[in-house]
Amino acid sequence: MKATRLGWMGVKTRQFAQMNAFYRDVLNLDVLSIDDRSGRFKLNDGTEVHVYGELDEDHGFFGSGPVVALEVDNFAAARTRLLSAGIKFVYEEPQRASGKVWQHFFAPDGNVYEIIGNDVAAWPGPRPEGDLLSGQAARAAHVKR
Repeated sequence: MKATRLGWMGVKTRQFAQMNAFYRDVLNLDVLSIDDRSGRFKLNDGTEVHVYGELDEDHGFFGSGPVVALEVDNFAAARTRLLSAGIKFVYEEPQRASGKVWQHFFAPDGNVYEIIGNDVAAWPGPRPEGDLLSGQAARAAHVKR
């Protein structure tokens, strides 16, 4: 297992309108969508940057700084390695949507991070050995990021 790149970044802020304007007008990021709860932007390499405002109810566990996702080449192996190292996850089961699987965790510095990878459950045909959907772990969760 290896972290291969930054896969995503998000921030929850009271300065919601100002941060949306900053990403859109100052940094000139491509706008994916902006509504009353979130702003979603994209960097040139495809990495998404999300801003969550006070009306967002799904990201209360974010701290005061940005949360970054580390994209991994094997999500199941990465999750197992984190668990073996005593890392605590924010929620028990990984989230899944749009062919991706992710899970937030508390790093040794106390900040929230995320691992994200391709969801092998979305693959056609047989899934690789050791994937997260074998046996009791089978679960389809479509939680909005």
